[in-house]
Amino acid sequence: MIWEDELEEFKTYLKLERGLTPNSVKAYVNDISKLVEFLHQESGTEVPPDEVSSEQFRNFINWLAKEKAIGPRTQARILSGVRSFYKNLLLSEKVDEDPTESVQAPKIGRKLPTVLSVEEIDAIEQSFDTSKMDGARNLAIVETLYSCGLRVSELTGLRISDLHFEQGYITVFGKGQKERLVPIGKRAQGLISDYVSTFRNEMEIQSGYESFLFLNKSGHSLSRVMVFKMLKDAAAAAGVTKVISPHTLRHSFATHLVDGGANLRAVQEMLGHESILTTEIYTHLDNSYLKSTLVDFHPYKDAE
Repeated sequence: MIWEDELEEFKTYLKLERGLTPNSVKAYVNDISKLVEFLHQESGTEVPPDEVSSEQFRNFINWLAKEKAIGPRTQARILSGVRSFYKNLLLSEKVDEDPTESVQAPKIGRKLPTVLSVEEIDAIEQSFDTSKMDGARNLAIVETLYSCGLRVSELTGLRISDLHFEQGYITVFGKGQKERLVPIGKRAQGLISDYVSTFRNEMEIQSGYESFLFLNKSGHSLSRVMVFKMLKDAAAAAGVTKVISPHTLRHSFATHLVDGGANLRAVQEMLGHESILTTEIYTHLDNSYLKSTLVDFHPYKDAE
């Protein structure tokens, strides 16, 4: 059994059966490549996928930590990728057992996401010069990310045909190209409409990009990197010192909804989370709420 052949089949499985994006497929392949690198370094020769032992996998996790200085969270992600590879080999009956099954993933704590306050989001939005094309577009982008809770890839992939303002929804294609309808507020609708009517409709749009909603000055669709840089610059201009990314606006959207009393299942649907457990991270409580609960309800609150 040769790694290259099995990796090609694995890539096909990830693309066609799981519907993963090219970036996700590349990440999985990189995980397997680390295992191949370790096995070659340990044994001095190529070890076929069907000859790898559980003990070698445990050594692999230790190697990631000690030799590569990779933290527990990334170790767990790599192990998950390798497990998916072996799950595919099991399904195709190329191995009789999964050697990763008995290997425990590193224990990791749940990291709470960075969240912006409403005031910080307002400050970022007020930093844009909407008399210019990129300013009007960027304001519409920030408001859409925040008010709809989109991933950056979902935003850059938005098309004019995905806007259903009369019904108050947009169509979003998430991970694995799974389609969902997400409510969009009047403010975001207005900012998008202003950008489209004032600037986008007057642009020279390059062939093949006519359907994309958000475009750069050259008439091409935006990249994720461009949105990252735009938001970083806007935060700096607004005096926001938190380290943020477009995903921070998605976290803020979910946190503000949950803090306001929104139903967790509804938030899960809007975010496109497969599991409610992923959404539950937004139920974290701030210290001021915990303190007020203690003061209001503890039987000894007035004791000295």
